[in-house]
Amino acid sequence: MDLFAPKHLLLVLLIVLLVFGGKKLKTLGSDLGSAFRGFKKAMSDGEAEDPAKQIQGPAVKDAEFPEVAVQLSGCFKSAP
Repeated sequence: MDLFAPKHLLLVLLIVLLVFGGKKLKTLGSDLGSAFRGFKKAMSDGEAEDPAKQIQGPAVKDAEFPEVAVQLSGCFKSAP
């Protein structure tokens, strides 16, 4: 007895159709498809960006504790 036999899959599909209804399954499928398209688009846009931009740190100093930000910025400079 195969777990994924066509009869079993049709039975599961029929039960899901009865529980959720056709309209709900249609909207669920379209939402899932748009989510996949958005994910693929975000992944391709992320690869196209300049890698140097992704590595850079924040351009602004800490507004709440400016003296700590100035002290810490000196710690990360390379030694001559």
